[in-house]
Amino acid sequence: MRYQWNPWHGCKKCSPGCLNCYVYYLDGLRGVDASKITKSKTNFDYPLKKNRNGDYKIPGGVTVATCFTSDFFLKDADEWRMEAWKIIKERSDVFFLIPTKRIDRFLACIPEDWGEGYPNVILAVTMENTLKMNERMPIFLKIKAQRKVVFASPLLESIDFSTFLKSKQIESISVGGESYPNARVCDFSWVEQIKKTCDENGVKFDFHQTGSNFIKDGKQYKIKHYEEYHQAKKALQYLERKKK
Repeated sequence: MRYQWNPWHGCKKCSPGCLNCYVYYLDGLRGVDASKITKSKTNFDYPLKKNRNGDYKIPGGVTVATCFTSDFFLKDADEWRMEAWKIIKERSDVFFLIPTKRIDRFLACIPEDWGEGYPNVILAVTMENTLKMNERMPIFLKIKAQRKVVFASPLLESIDFSTFLKSKQIESISVGGESYPNARVCDFSWVEQIKKTCDENGVKFDFHQTGSNFIKDGKQYKIKHYEEYHQAKKALQYLERKKK
């Protein structure tokens, strides 16, 4: 079971990867303006909620996808963030996976007792192209955090992470294509190159979704969103067979 916690919802576009944001697309289907940032009225304290037996609804030891319908370091959420940090600290038995495009705001947004980083926080920086990698990775490598991962998603071009992976700070890179009707192309050759770089540097690699507009071996495929994860795994299996 995958656990998610969205203490607030909505975001402001700030990067080329935001062009066809899935949150904007899905909110648009419901007639909701995704650019309006709202604090969750019912689930802000979801990690602290308990069931009738008195057990946490989110059990210990799991990883919680945190703020995936916004950005944890969004300026609009400044007034709520410290309260969210307190919840994260209280649930020290749970891992909180927090992605951001706003790593430049990190130092202004952490609690006073952050120190070397909370052990239960997995900080993920997203980057979609070489330009954003070169902007965000130097900042990311300088900050203090117990666990650092990269989301190359939506992957819009070939990216060479080799220089930055030599730091041995990055635990994993997860790659994904863009979803839904206006999705830009994700070429499997780009994915292959990132996997090769990860393998060479002892970094974990994952291809979590093909995206809706996928190219492999020069052939273009239109993938239904519900099939993107499965097709990504098939593509990796194909790659392993090709090596033999």
